[in-house]
Amino acid sequence: MNSRIDSIIRMMLFGTILWISLVVSPLLYGASDYKIIEAAKGERELTLWTTSDLRQVNTIVEGFERKYPFLKVKLYRTGTSPLHNKIITEALAGKHSWDVSNSILQTHHLIDRKLVAKYKSPETSMLLDPEMADKEGYWTAIYVVPFVLGFNTNLVKATDVPKTYEDLLSSRWKGKKISIDNEGYELLQGLSIAWGKERALAFLKKLAAQDPVSRRGNSLRVELTVAGEFPVAIAMASPIQLATSKGAPINWVPLEPVPVTSMAIMLAEHAPHPNAGKLYIDFVLSREGQEILRSQQRIPVRKDVDPDPPRLIKGYKRVILHPMKSSEYEETLRLYKEIFNIP
Repeated sequence: MNSRIDSIIRMMLFGTILWISLVVSPLLYGASDYKIIEAAKGERELTLWTTSDLRQVNTIVEGFERKYPFLKVKLYRTGTSPLHNKIITEALAGKHSWDVSNSILQTHHLIDRKLVAKYKSPETSMLLDPEMADKEGYWTAIYVVPFVLGFNTNLVKATDVPKTYEDLLSSRWKGKKISIDNEGYELLQGLSIAWGKERALAFLKKLAAQDPVSRRGNSLRVELTVAGEFPVAIAMASPIQLATSKGAPINWVPLEPVPVTSMAIMLAEHAPHPNAGKLYIDFVLSREGQEILRSQQRIPVRKDVDPDPPRLIKGYKRVILHPMKSSEYEETLRLYKEIFNIP
């Protein structure tokens, strides 16, 4: 009798353990494959190379390590070109140190060199737009960057705010009234996709005839617009919205179609810790990870995580810009600088 009771207890205990492993663990760890989680436990660490703001990355890493305490992240942060050069240099030497990296530029160059692995995270099913991920799985956007028209509310009446790109061609905006980035190739890339290259080039040449002011740096140009150095600026939406939220005399409107670029995340083809890398990508794309990015004034890519405010990505027509091949990027930037006579 006792042996029968013992058998029943053992079966119940086994069933409980099985239930925990099959039901509770997936709930705890989100959409990540349980086999990947188990494999990552044996890898013990993750090497992350990034170009993102260090405070932002550290916040995400802390959340990731809380969720997966069996993994320790080794972080390396530098600029876009130095990071790209480091990846290429190591690869040429037969060394492969990184698991996950992120960048806005140079993604295609790494893919062409077969340094990026395909990985379609289960979290991509929640993307706001399917264009925010590579169809083959080489990269996925973790946050997006729309380019909009900011305007100084003390200098521009609500009735005078341009509503379309063509409105910028009015004589009202001629003579150093418009601020543009001296490397703002995204405008040419986006309008070429939406309108065709011929129409995009024709428009930009007319815009150049307005004698805009070219200067490097979105945050700086937003500050100068707030200070009244120029009434309007084509710039990233986030720094404008941040200034608006703080009560600065600046607001913005989306000129449709809005070019939207993204910060892409990718897994190394020769990742020393591939499963830990997949978990990190899943985490950044998860609701928890996207909420962390939102708290850092980034614009999330998930349907169920709105930016603050939601209009940063909703309510206007957009064109999602994919990473370009190096030759395409160089040619687009060359054309942009040529049109605006930028050295």
